[in-house]
Amino acid sequence: MTYKTSTLESPKPPVKAKKKKSPFREWLDSIVFAVVAATLIRWLLFEPYTIPSGSMEKSLLTDDFIFVSKFHYGTRTPKTILQIPLTHQKIWFTEIPSFLDWIQLPQYRLPGFTHVKNGDVVVFNYPGCPERPDDFGGYDKYPVDLRTNYIKRCIGIPGDVVEMQEGQTFVNGKVFSNTIGMQMEYEIETNTQVSDKVFQKYGIIEFAQELSAEDKTLYLVKATEQSVNEMKSLDFVKNITPVVQAKGDISNPNYNIFPYNSSLFPYNRDNFVITVPKKGVTIKLDEKNIAMYKGIITTFDGNDDAKYINGQIVLNGRPITSYTFKQNYYFMVGDNRHGSDDSRFWGFVPEDHIVGKAVMVWMSLDKKGSFFNKIRWNRLFSIIR
Repeated sequence: MTYKTSTLESPKPPVKAKKKKSPFREWLDSIVFAVVAATLIRWLLFEPYTIPSGSMEKSLLTDDFIFVSKFHYGTRTPKTILQIPLTHQKIWFTEIPSFLDWIQLPQYRLPGFTHVKNGDVVVFNYPGCPERPDDFGGYDKYPVDLRTNYIKRCIGIPGDVVEMQEGQTFVNGKVFSNTIGMQMEYEIETNTQVSDKVFQKYGIIEFAQELSAEDKTLYLVKATEQSVNEMKSLDFVKNITPVVQAKGDISNPNYNIFPYNSSLFPYNRDNFVITVPKKGVTIKLDEKNIAMYKGIITTFDGNDDAKYINGQIVLNGRPITSYTFKQNYYFMVGDNRHGSDDSRFWGFVPEDHIVGKAVMVWMSLDKKGSFFNKIRWNRLFSIIR
């Protein structure tokens, strides 16, 4: 006999309806996604910054809001990983540190499509200077990637000889073209007192009256060359003189500059000559080179046991007579030549401190402007040059 067998299909389990997220959960997921996306964009591509001071006047103005490209020079890998997202040094609106330095990872730079060039406007972490008595926010305050952000113009790349003669910059013996927005100090002599509105008409916002007499009035101003040239045509302007220090003039202690050794380097803010360190270049450690580069060897070049002792550099317990630089360095100066804290006063910027290239002003506010003139409309979405 033949028997037919029947196969009974097992019943499918009932499909459970997907539980709908609560409004709070949806809100939380959106916040987490936004924070992660913003963190990745800031780290990898672009980061917004605000110009806090006038060190780059008139190229960049106080309260310009800019975008800085991380991928131009190559994004740095994170070093300080125990940090609250979207913060820098402090938790918002407090003095509480936003990071822990318990874990410090080795730092690398992803490939970029260009390198720092002469004339680039660069954002970097302020390195500080071991010899500077009033140093702040630098090498001994924060990890490299959390040091205070500065923005300046690069006038010296690795290997360059940077020279300044009475305020004019030369690189490798050739004149470094001044930007249109570069400011310097000038003394303006007039035969009458000048209204603030007159200075403001010519774009001069930093000015002070020095002398007032019957036949003349003196003003000290910070202005572009274009502004002072336009003012020369005014009938009440008698004379305009650049305020620059003479070569070798070290009489004003407020203008003492790097490397703080006036006997070897009688430099001032308007006159100096300096060679920018380049990776792989070997130098002889004579008296001058030790004075100039000891901070790099002992602090910034990654040497675990390098010290400056009795006029010598001691590396791993032994005095050395020559040294080969381990990374590239840069010389950064503000376009507001007489109103900028820059490489003239604290030295070189190590390559591992470079954050990115300033590329665009996307918003600009004038806090002193009237209600309808708070926004500097002509600066919106302007390219930084």
